[in-house]
Amino acid sequence: MGIYRPNAAIVVFRADGKVLLCERKENYVRRWQFPQGGIDEGETPLEAAKRELFEETSITSVKFVTAYPQPLKYEFPERVKQRLAKRGYINDGQEQYWHLFLFEGKESEINIRTKVPEFRSYQWINIADVPELVVRFKRKNYEIITTAFAKEIKKYLEK
Repeated sequence: MGIYRPNAAIVVFRADGKVLLCERKENYVRRWQFPQGGIDEGETPLEAAKRELFEETSITSVKFVTAYPQPLKYEFPERVKQRLAKRGYINDGQEQYWHLFLFEGKESEINIRTKVPEFRSYQWINIADVPELVVRFKRKNYEIITTAFAKEIKKYLEK
């Protein structure tokens, strides 16, 4: 059994149904992902999701809509494990707790040039287009989440 880092992952959508997708600043072939980050000891996944969203994008004007009912795991490829090990992270992958939020702020609230920037750009995109833009080792989980959350976004916007 591997070691999986607990991780909060966040999907933010706006009133037109598009979701926020961010481009990592590292120079990988596929750099796009949803905001995400580690869950600190004593922190709930929802608390971590809100904190990570703020740390990575400066966004606070959100309304919690739902969470995926169980965590989803993915394993890092060996090259990623080696790169992480050099930085002191010894884990085989991540166990992600997914959260869906409605963005209620203004575009000017979004600032990815944070204290410790993780992203170089962002875009609002149709959720169905997301999986093809992420790294292959995360793709299966992104397909699960985008399918599930697309239904939740549709239901929410039809209210």
